[in-house]
Amino acid sequence: MKLPIFIADAFTATAFRGNPAAVCLLERTLEEDAHQQIAREMNLSETAFIRKLQPTDSFTQSSRFGLRWFTPVSEVPLCGHATLASAAVLFHKIRNNRNSTLTFVTMSGELKARRAEDGIVLDFPVYPTFPQDFHEVEDLIKAAIGDTLVQDIRYSTDTRKLLVRLSDSYDRSFLESLKVNTEPLPAIEKTGKVRGLILTVKGEPGGQTAPYDFYSRYFAPWVGIAEDPVTGSAHTVLSSYWSQQLRKKEMRAFQCSRRGGELDISLRPDGRVDIKGGAVIVLEGTLTA
Repeated sequence: MKLPIFIADAFTATAFRGNPAAVCLLERTLEEDAHQQIAREMNLSETAFIRKLQPTDSFTQSSRFGLRWFTPVSEVPLCGHATLASAAVLFHKIRNNRNSTLTFVTMSGELKARRAEDGIVLDFPVYPTFPQDFHEVEDLIKAAIGDTLVQDIRYSTDTRKLLVRLSDSYDRSFLESLKVNTEPLPAIEKTGKVRGLILTVKGEPGGQTAPYDFYSRYFAPWVGIAEDPVTGSAHTVLSSYWSQQLRKKEMRAFQCSRRGGELDISLRPDGRVDIKGGAVIVLEGTLTA
């Protein structure tokens, strides 16, 4: 087996920042177990597999592909940064696929990625959040962040993500330096209700650094990811929440992991969200087995 493989850093314009994803191009059907084995070998938060939908399709000319995402331990239904990385590989590395928009058929329906002057725009669903009773998730939150002050708790039934808004008295530097204990979380929450934990704080109006409307960090130990550097799927939830809170449709977001990443967000009238980000391809080669 020989597969073209790439690693792209997503939601950044700078190499070795943002979130790295591996991207495999499948000329033919891959044995089912091989997807997980390759993702485990790559050992990144996600490995994407792009496949042709028809035998006559071409990576250089077609605009419609199948797409799946795997963490080192399981397949996931939605992944933003690995979709961005996949589009970047097709647009910029596979002899420059000239289509302006690519469509990916996924577990979360059809997702589109289109060229932009300063990045790639993902057309993703928006997932609403609902108030969450603190007492139902108190043990989980206290295990993760101790006595950190919490302002709001929401739950996304569509994505099984728990959104915890920290007190507005906290700023970006607090969120960046907060020590989050993810190791006990899968043992505390093992019902399957929660598959990801979002921590978020309100942004600052300006100052010496670029203004952002909100900041976040994302943790998914339930699928083998202690902390994800930059998470497009989390922003399908965050965009819904912060749009209501800030009464804005256009927002800039920053995910405060050690690598960090920027996302430009635009909520559309059709109930979807455009998430724009950059991508830098840092490795290309051939996977042999």
